[in-house]
Amino acid sequence: MEGMIYPASLVFLALLTFMFYQNRNSLLMLISLGIGIYLVFSHETGHTATEFKNDVVKSIDEKAQEFDEAHSNKSFD
Repeated sequence: MEGMIYPASLVFLALLTFMFYQNRNSLLMLISLGIGIYLVFSHETGHTATEFKNDVVKSIDEKAQEFDEAHSNKSFD
């Protein structure tokens, strides 16, 4: 059953995108296409938006620590 969720979600998004195209709702069509592209990308590569967010937060934290050490700011938390 778990193996059917990915293809079923892609079929659902394809039908949803087609429905938006038929009703001339281009904004929602582009949003659903973007969601489909994200699903395929995250499934094929294993990289998710949460992983990207965590990397960005970790990088900002490291840069803030470097700035704190370079300027010897004792009040930085």
